[in-house]
Amino acid sequence: MGALEVTKSNVGKVAIGHLGLSEASAGAIANAAAGLSAAMAAQLVWTPIDVVSQRLMVQSGNNGGSIGLKTYNGGIDAFRKIIYADGVRGLYRGFGLSILTYAPSSAVWWTSYSVAHRLIWGCIGCYGCKKDESGYRPDGKAMVAVQGLSSAFASGVSALVTTPLDTIKTRLQVLDGEGSGCVRGRGRGRGRVPTVLQTVRNLVKEGGLSACYRGLGPRWVSMSMSSMTMITTYEFLKQLSAKRQESFA
Repeated sequence: MGALEVTKSNVGKVAIGHLGLSEASAGAIANAAAGLSAAMAAQLVWTPIDVVSQRLMVQSGNNGGSIGLKTYNGGIDAFRKIIYADGVRGLYRGFGLSILTYAPSSAVWWTSYSVAHRLIWGCIGCYGCKKDESGYRPDGKAMVAVQGLSSAFASGVSALVTTPLDTIKTRLQVLDGEGSGCVRGRGRGRGRVPTVLQTVRNLVKEGGLSACYRGLGPRWVSMSMSSMTMITTYEFLKQLSAKRQESFA
């Protein structure tokens, strides 16, 4: 969120002050750039965790499971074995695809959220506001409802755009040389990891183009629920921080 806010603020100022863009256009560009920078910063930390968790989720209960993955005795053991077999590079398997997946996803999500937020408020207008001594202000319940609807819309757009990339990335992270049908050696002498192109070909061969969109519905629901929780908390904390700054001023 730190990278998000810093980027959004700086890009917004440049878009309005130097490029002369409208507030709506500047907001969309700033949100897209902020989403990109936040996702790139986050993936430096989360890709190793994602690799370990994916390995643990798909491993078989017995050694030499159906896709040839070793049995790991917890996250630390998985981390140690991945480092031993592939080095630090093994923890960042799929990092490039993670960036290609989550950076556009984050950019699309924040841009879609910004656009949807403006459109919904434009439609409901004063119906979502209450009047007090200082004029009309957005009603608390209406604000939460608009944030929830906007985040659900943004999640749907983001899921539609990035599900194929996420499917391919997950395949690359959980398959090792054994899963690609290669002969394993000892220690570091492992079989070759399948390339992105090979993974795409295998996926399409298994189920056609629709295989790239497996889990689109659950992904949309999952993203919508998590984003609703995230954005309502995020917006609440922003408002709380703004009120505290005003009180200090």
